[in-house]
Parts: sequence; structure tokens; C-alpha cells
Amino acid sequence: MTSEQQTSEQPWSAGRIADILLDAEATTTSRTSLSAEWPGLTLPVAYEAQDIALAARKARGEIVTGIKLGLTSRAKQRQMGVDAPSVAWLTDVMALPAGDPVPRNRLIHPRAEPEIAFVMGRRLAGPGVTAAQALAAVDHVVGAIEIIDSRYAGFKFTLEDAVADNNSSGVYVTGPVLRRPEDLDLALEACLLEIDGQIVDTATGAAVQGHPAEALAFAANTLAERGHAIEAGWVVLTGGMTDAVAVEPGARVAAHFTSLGSITISGG
Repeated sequence: MTSEQQTSEQPWSAGRIADILLDAEATTTSRTSLSAEWPGLTLPVAYEAQDIALAARKARGEIVTGIKLGLTSRAKQRQMGVDAPSVAWLTDVMALPAGDPVPRNRLIHPRAEPEIAFVMGRRLAGPGVTAAQALAAVDHVVGAIEIIDSRYAGFKFTLEDAVADNNSSGVYVTGPVLRRPEDLDLALEACLLEIDGQIVDTATGAAVQGHPAEALAFAANTLAERGHAIEAGWVVLTGGMTDAVAVEPGARVAAHFTSLGSITISGG
């Protein structure tokens, strides 16, 4: 019996939401939007479910290694039909070693998006963090490709659904080029997203909340409302610069950044 079957007669709660989504992830099974079944799924409840799921991940041995932002670009907000960004967790099992293919056995319907990622030099805690303060806490910047996955059929969900689902977490890979933030103009840092040798989308860092540091500040301030901070050494994925593109089996996905080098990943 699955966790969802076991909880089918229970009242709706953050814990039940977490159980349903963890089970969907473990069985690589998509489902309909939870908010369609439970109108009481508010943003605070969704974040509570996210934290309950994180506790379950940690209990099975996963280590928190960072933060991922979702829906920070206008393109992503339009694509998903929402109007605000959100914050979720990264653990060690989500980091994909360079050269490894997309682990299709773990994912339902993977999609790729290029991102600017920060590696933190010191702890960053809100509230009231500005973009300048956030950037000053960064040790270095890298390019990344995130392979997102959703437990919702057709990637159809509300903001609350997405937050409960850990912002469609899947796996991610970072690039080999490390740069100090003061050496880059992150708003103008450009990226070309390539699938099988064809450029399918382009963007600059300005697509991410106007500047990726704004996304980092948003993350610190949002986490502070829940009693969390961004710790030194953590990776922060600042959100997709472009629309997310489906990754078919055997596809070759590449992201080419102006200053942060290139990253290539096989679709598996």
C-alpha cells in the first residue's frame, strides 16, 4: 500500500501533502494538482509540507546542501501561470556529477533550464537582506543546468502546489568555471540553451528578478520567516533564466554562458 493510499482517509494537512508527494517522487508517478483537491492548501501550509518532507529526506540520510529558487523569471512565471517566486531545498542526492547523464529512472518528465548559481562564503540570514548584502556573502559564482521534475501531470500546478513539491526539484549540475561575483556583471551575463546542437532559448541574468542577487536576497528573507538561513558553503540555484525545455531520451543539452563557461549533459 502506498503512502497516498494509507493517507486517503485522513484529513488534509501539511503532513499528508508531504507524504503524497514523497511517495509520488519515490514511485516516479505523476498526479493531479493537490490544490484542486484541497482548497485549503495555502502558501504557509505548502512551505510547512516542504519542511516536513525535508525532515523525511534527512531522516533517510540526505544532507542539506543548499537552496533552489523557483519562478524567479517572468518567462517561468508566465509558463507556469503564477506571479511570485518561491524557495525550496537542495540535498546532496540532487547534485549530479559532471559527465553523468540525466537519471531517467528517478524522474518523471525531466526538463532543463540554465541557471546562475552562487556558492556561499558566509551565512546569510534575513530579514531585511538587500541584494548588495546578499552578493557580499557569496564566495563564487558558477553556471548550472537544473533538470527539474514535477510530481504533477503535465507540469500543471499552482504556486502552492509547486512549493509543496519542493519547487519541482530533480537534479542539477554545475559548470567548471568559478568566478568571483565582483568580476562579473551578473545582470548582463548571457546564456544560450542548446538542445541537440540547436539554440532553443537565450536569456541574461536580468531575467532573474532583474539581477540574480535579488533572488538570493529574496531567498534569505523568505527563509527567515520560517526560522532558516542560508549557510556558508551552500549552493543557491537562483532560478531558470529561460523557459524549461523537455529533455528527451538520448538528447544532448548544453548551456553556454558568457563568462561562466559551458555545461553539457546527456538526456540519458
